[in-house]
Amino acid sequence: MRTVKTEEITKNIKEMCIEANHSLSPDMKEVFEKAVGKEESELGKKILSQLEENLAIAREDMIPICQDTGMAVVFMEVGQEVHIEGGSLTEAVNQGVREGYFQGYLRKSVVSDPLERVNTKDNTPAIIHYDITEGDRIGITVAPKGFGSENMSRVFMLKPADGIEGVKEAILTAVKDAGPNACPPVVVGVGIGGTFEKCALMAKHALTRDLREQSPIPYVRELEKEMLDKINALGIGPGGLGGSITALGVNIETYPTHIAGLPVAVNICCHVNRHVHRVI
Repeated sequence: MRTVKTEEITKNIKEMCIEANHSLSPDMKEVFEKAVGKEESELGKKILSQLEENLAIAREDMIPICQDTGMAVVFMEVGQEVHIEGGSLTEAVNQGVREGYFQGYLRKSVVSDPLERVNTKDNTPAIIHYDITEGDRIGITVAPKGFGSENMSRVFMLKPADGIEGVKEAILTAVKDAGPNACPPVVVGVGIGGTFEKCALMAKHALTRDLREQSPIPYVRELEKEMLDKINALGIGPGGLGGSITALGVNIETYPTHIAGLPVAVNICCHVNRHVHRVI
């Protein structure tokens, strides 16, 4: 049994919130640079160049990539051989978010009630997803999510007879309906299977997968490539002003489901797709 103190978790979460909001992750940096070379529209190239300049300024001057510094989404993979010492794990995560958003001068965007709309003034509570895993390590992924793109997300409760063509149509429908509102070029996370809530969680988690990595499932790899090609053929383009690069990547996760259902969720993220991963 390995002991991890809550103060170590708080420290890492704080640093990750700041890092995610100021610097593009290595995988996003690589695919973004490639997109600049692939974009066929002159206006699209100009917009991508301006976005690159913005990213460089944010990184060098330590200012947020975007004014919407997001609601903190945290995935915690906690090894079952880990003993958490020093208080509540959930509070430790929220304290890390609190400190990160304060010390990083990040916008506080969370309200305490969805209808009364009173700002909590520290960007907590975070959205925390726990997964108990084997081993004695804790994997942490921090993915601040802005709501320009979050508001464009969709869940489709398809019938099994809709099959893979129905899934493709659902993904394209979500991206077409989002248009310029999700700040393209976007990253598209897709969850297929499970239940209503499981497919949405998979779609969110899919956004955190390294875009340079391929799915281990052959048909999913093919589907990701096909959907990326079809999305880019929509012509929405950078900034929604037309072009050949509407999406930088499509990541898909699947899960077993009921004989009577085919749930599909599409979670779209803007061109920065903020995410940081650490193991402690």
